[in-house]
Amino acid sequence: MLSSIVAALLYASAVPSIGLARFNAIILGGIVLLISGFFDIVDGTVARVTKSSSRKGSFLDSSLDKLSEVAVFLGLAIGDLAEPLLCMIALSLSLIVSYIRARAESLGIELKGIGIGERAERLLILAIIGMIPISGAMQWAVVIVSIIAGITIVQRMVATYKKL
Repeated sequence: MLSSIVAALLYASAVPSIGLARFNAIILGGIVLLISGFFDIVDGTVARVTKSSSRKGSFLDSSLDKLSEVAVFLGLAIGDLAEPLLCMIALSLSLIVSYIRARAESLGIELKGIGIGERAERLLILAIIGMIPISGAMQWAVVIVSIIAGITIVQRMVATYKKL
């Protein structure tokens, strides 16, 4: 979560900057966001391999993941890297993707791996497309995240409905 907050702060710092300083904030934010994604993938794997996974850890991990997403989208909006309304849409859809999985799991239905836009994919899109040195790249990344999250919502709803 700390690396996500650092990425969010870097993105937010782009607002008063122009030219190279703004570009550096975007690039550094993207790199730190990629590092955050790496740690997010590794922490669960390490917990399982070392047999130290727990329900508390799982709950904490998923909760902090959502707080991290909120921080990143706030950073993008504050840094004027994407329209705040688009950031709200992307964030809302991203949170709904996670909610559907959690709700399905509460009904005994496993949705891990269902859908094209899980959290890792959404973070990769923001980080990588956002670092493309063209005007509005991050805006496009946010739009793509929204579309992919929307598709994932439909995929997960259909998969859950079929299993009920």
